[in-house]
Formats: sequence, C-alpha cells, structure tokens
Amino acid sequence: MPALTSEGLEAELRLAGIVEDSIVDGPGLRLAVFVQGCPHGCPGCHNPEAQPFEGGRTIRSGEVLARLTANPLLDGLSLSGGEPFCQAAALAPLAAAARARGYHVMAWTGCTLEALLRAGRPDWEALLRALDVLVDGPFIQARRSLALAWRGSDNQRVLNVPRSLALGRAAPAEELLRSA
Repeated sequence: MPALTSEGLEAELRLAGIVEDSIVDGPGLRLAVFVQGCPHGCPGCHNPEAQPFEGGRTIRSGEVLARLTANPLLDGLSLSGGEPFCQAAALAPLAAAARARGYHVMAWTGCTLEALLRAGRPDWEALLRALDVLVDGPFIQARRSLALAWRGSDNQRVLNVPRSLALGRAAPAEELLRSA
C-alpha cells in the first residue's frame, strides 16, 4: 500500500458529517463522507441539513484519508452530500489517493454525467477520473422508489465512470447493480 503523503491532501473540506462504517452508501463496508453545501435544492432531499453552504465543520482531506486507511475492514469511500462537485478541487486528490490504495470510490451528484463533462471544469474532470462509480441526476420526488439500490428516484443512474469516460457516454455499472 503506498505511503500516506500530503500531496494535494492539505485542502480543507466543509462536511456535514462522516459515517465511519456505512453499509448503505455503496457496496461493502465504507467510509461515507457527506459534504456541506448543495445548489440543487431538490424537494424531498434525503439530506436537507447538508444543503446550506454555511454550517458543518472543516477537516483536511488528508485527515479523511487517514480515517479511511486506519480501518482495515473498509472496502471503499463514498462521497455524498450536499453536492460533492462543489468541493471537487479538494475531493479529487482524496478520491485519487483512496483509489490508488485499492479502495472503491463512489460519489453522488445532482448533475448528470453529461453536464459535468460539458462544463469543462478541470476540478470536476479530476474528480470524475478518480471515481469508480457515480450516481448522477437530481432527486425527483415524483419518481421516488424505495426499491432502487443507492439512489432515491428512477431518473438517477449508477454509472461505471472509467467505462463511461472511455466510451464518451454514460455506461451503467451493471456488475454492481446485479449484486445490490
């Protein structure tokens, strides 16, 4: 396992909270990070307390990585919110470092993959490149379903990010959905 370094991991994140051992925020046992701040304001949001950009607490991204690596039982890192792409510059090095250490990295966004790519923002692209899976799309209360794995409404997609980037289009994470 590569040694912990501070390269890119000194950035501060504003978090609504951390769940040290989640079994519901992706496959396996995960460290779930909930960022503070979201511009979408989806009615019926699962985490309305994470919507305001003020509030929460700050933590260095390196401290989050240290928490992840301290627990040998963890399989992955989940980035939720709030809107993780609002803090992409700080999350991208964290996600890349976690993935380089063999952790599965998953994120949720109220944007679509296509909108993230069209924006042409280097920080968003860096975060995407560091992900294994992305759940994309806004939560739509009228399309809510309790039967879906890792998402709240049927417009949201569970995407295999490396495959999506290689193909230049959204590619479902079918292997994960079959096991969910």
